[in-house]
Amino acid sequence: MEFGYIEDPLEARGANLLAVAVTEGADVIEEMADVLDPALISAVRAVVASGDLKGKLHDEIVVYGQGEQPKRAVLLGVGKADELTPEKLRRFAGRAVRVAERLRMEELSISLKGFGSIGARIAAQSVAEGAGIAAWKFTELQAEDEDSPTSIVTALRLVGGVPVESSAGGMEGAVIARAVNLCRSLQDRPGNVATPSHLADEALRVGREVKLNVRIFDEARIREEGMHALLSVTRGSKEEARFIVMEYRGGTDGAAPLVLVGKGLTFDSGGISIKPSQGMEEMKYDMSGGAAVIATMQAIAELEVKENVMGLIPASDNMPSGTATKPGDVISSLAGKTIEVINTDAEGRLILADALAWGARLRPAAMVDCATLTGSVIIALGHHAAAVMGNDNALVSELRDAGDAAGERCWPLPLWDEYRKQLDSNYADLQNIGGRPAGSITAGAFLKEFVGDVPWAHLDIAGTAWGDGKLSYQRKGGTGFPTRLLIEWVRRRAG
Repeated sequence: MEFGYIEDPLEARGANLLAVAVTEGADVIEEMADVLDPALISAVRAVVASGDLKGKLHDEIVVYGQGEQPKRAVLLGVGKADELTPEKLRRFAGRAVRVAERLRMEELSISLKGFGSIGARIAAQSVAEGAGIAAWKFTELQAEDEDSPTSIVTALRLVGGVPVESSAGGMEGAVIARAVNLCRSLQDRPGNVATPSHLADEALRVGREVKLNVRIFDEARIREEGMHALLSVTRGSKEEARFIVMEYRGGTDGAAPLVLVGKGLTFDSGGISIKPSQGMEEMKYDMSGGAAVIATMQAIAELEVKENVMGLIPASDNMPSGTATKPGDVISSLAGKTIEVINTDAEGRLILADALAWGARLRPAAMVDCATLTGSVIIALGHHAAAVMGNDNALVSELRDAGDAAGERCWPLPLWDEYRKQLDSNYADLQNIGGRPAGSITAGAFLKEFVGDVPWAHLDIAGTAWGDGKLSYQRKGGTGFPTRLLIEWVRRRAG
């Protein structure tokens, strides 16, 4: 999407569509006096007089003007002014994009008037994020539909606000939206396209574009490194595994990096412990954590965040075959621990185990992994938040705060020692599942075995990585979660 900022609302009068937020109980005419042309103000006055526009959440009115003023203005209720949040602004912007699509408008201008309680920079960032994410649509595998009843918004202009802060915030929001949409593109590509080597190629492309140092380990190098847990998962597939290392140096030379680890399971059939056929097509989304890490690395480089960050993505398929790992097999790992594989469908934790152990060797300041790890987390939290757990309460709190600010919430679960006992094995150092009770927590307890004394937290995003597009700025498919959360956390760490 093309992004721009217009300081003077009068310069936006040639817009085909201008979106304006209306707060509940506000004097609409006075609020819009410096935003809309007098002719449009007259049209708005008639709407207000009719009682059809009160500023309540989800109010929506389109008015039409004449001459040079915006040809159309959509007035969108956003509720009470003192209850506005960045997330409400994202949803407001998403609604504006949906109106533009219905009206077949490829260009959209959005007024920043009335968001002073949030702060100009954050308000502009939130609006740009919401609009940029809403406008994206996965179409790369479809023929162009000239008869589509809607269009795709390709240009966004933010209007007004506080010039320097609003312009900067809008540009930051556009960068974040691009990263989220990269993640969604990778998520929505099917398993025959988004293979482990494809993820590696995308990481290399991103590295070239934003000047990251990217290294790709093939299976020979993975074996040389001793990452046998990762190799055990890919044994049943003809697609070779990859281990992706992305490095951004924006902080002090020699300073300990932050490490982001993302599960890159490009298709999960369950392996020998095969999944039911219903819904198996959604298992292309099992690489969502890896996609989010690639996207986050792109954004922090574009934003020039003053922090050293490493992104690690173990990428593989999980397929059944005569060479696949079997239930009951005992495998080794980079950390030197042996693992009894009770269920081959609990494979994500195996590839993460080696990635976390590799990351721990970097002696990072903190390490965060994100993975579509367990269905149990959906039972616990539904689709409204990810689970977060770890060995460092301060780090868990940091991620909660970052998620709240970014509109990607996470909620803490405990990792008490009692849960580790569910992973005891008679034949190995531990087994890869702990039974039905507390499935998300025992998965986290498994990962904890491979991080050593590094401050670490785990995000289980199985309930949030893809969805039905119920939010105004989302569509059915990949959501990009937790790209915004990770970007926000890294930026806060950098100060």
